[in-house]
Amino acid sequence: MDNNYNNSNYSNSSYNSNYSNSSNYDYGSYNPYQQVNQAPQKPPKKKGGFGSKLAKCAAIALVFGLVAGCTFTGVTYVGSKALGINTTEKSNSGLDYNQNQESSNQDVAVQPTVTGLAKELTDVSDIFEEVQPSIVAITNTETVVYQSFWGPQKRTNQSCGSGIIVQQDDKYIYIVTNNHVVENSDTLMVQFFDNTTVSSEIRGTVPANDLAVVRVAIDSINADTLKNIKLASIGDSNELKVGNPAIAIGNALGFGQSLTCGHISALGRTVTLEDNATKETIVITNMIQTTAAINPGNSGGALLNAQGQVIGINSSKYVDSDVEGMGYAIAISDAMPLVNQLIENGKVTEPETAYLGIQGEDISADIAATFNMPEGVYIYKVFPDSAAADAEIRQGDIITAFNGVNVRTMQELKAQIARCSVGQEVTVKIHRLGNGGYEARDIQVTLGAMSGSER
Repeated sequence: MDNNYNNSNYSNSSYNSNYSNSSNYDYGSYNPYQQVNQAPQKPPKKKGGFGSKLAKCAAIALVFGLVAGCTFTGVTYVGSKALGINTTEKSNSGLDYNQNQESSNQDVAVQPTVTGLAKELTDVSDIFEEVQPSIVAITNTETVVYQSFWGPQKRTNQSCGSGIIVQQDDKYIYIVTNNHVVENSDTLMVQFFDNTTVSSEIRGTVPANDLAVVRVAIDSINADTLKNIKLASIGDSNELKVGNPAIAIGNALGFGQSLTCGHISALGRTVTLEDNATKETIVITNMIQTTAAINPGNSGGALLNAQGQVIGINSSKYVDSDVEGMGYAIAISDAMPLVNQLIENGKVTEPETAYLGIQGEDISADIAATFNMPEGVYIYKVFPDSAAADAEIRQGDIITAFNGVNVRTMQELKAQIARCSVGQEVTVKIHRLGNGGYEARDIQVTLGAMSGSER
């Protein structure tokens, strides 16, 4: 849950553009249209006088203009041909100036164009208006126990998050959010887009995936609100591409619904979180990375595509003084099977867990550099009769990739195994020490069923 907000001082950058005339143009006082009362007497003309000089100047100017014009036209023509630009213009009659030229006389390659490939979001107000009724704000009130001079003390703490309305039946509407938004709650209040607030209850949670479903009784919602709220339109996160537009909507900082825009900056990211209740480390794989700002209070809100469909559940952001624009969302196509189980049963039925059968230690970058070893998971034990043993993976091997995904730690390896099913054949890349050093090889492994806590 986003409990603590760090106050950041934003300074306005003023762009002072001082425009000054760098050249002072001095215009002569002679006015050719000026009327005088008395025409001055004309001096006798002299050969080579002012008139002659003026004529020479005009002639020189004419020649210079012709030369400059021809030069400019020639440079433009050559440059346009070199760049593949069509410089054909139309006359007032609508006909091409060079319409009489035979195209067969020009041996110029046609250059491909990329015009129109960029699809920038410039106005998303319609998307916001359409999606807003399906997004809610969630307020979690919990009792916090802390130590003081007088012993254990209690205080009430409130934190805020967001949620997405995904389903409705005869009695309840169901809202998906993050587990860290609702955990440890004494009371949960849901605020709809029209600021109507009602109480809710937790239907079920999956802490390992940072997912939760809360439900609100329909008879607790007034008729006008019930008439106007909507179910979110669910998209397909498996169809995403890096560079696609992304829109985040949520209860940022608890101030109410707001919108941020960006793009999908990466796919398939692995993010390590800490469960606030158990303090256990949670590794979530296949997350969506986005440049759309995911601020405190946005957790549990919607990440949308350009069609207003939910493609992710906003979860976290990378916080570092040197990092900007790295927010993460849980892929909706991964989340919805779990969400549907929570709505139906209040819990997720755990499938039989896949099992590799090794114990390992992380080889950090420093250790790898010091001992000239690959960075990955060092296998210090292979369980007998396990999938790893059957595939002839040995003690001392170093796993660097699992099913095409690079792994650097045991946690990352476990996360990848957890996505697999029993009996699935996977490719494990190992490095084995030989006479000339470590040699990489791919080993096909058929995963077994887990019989212990170690994979």
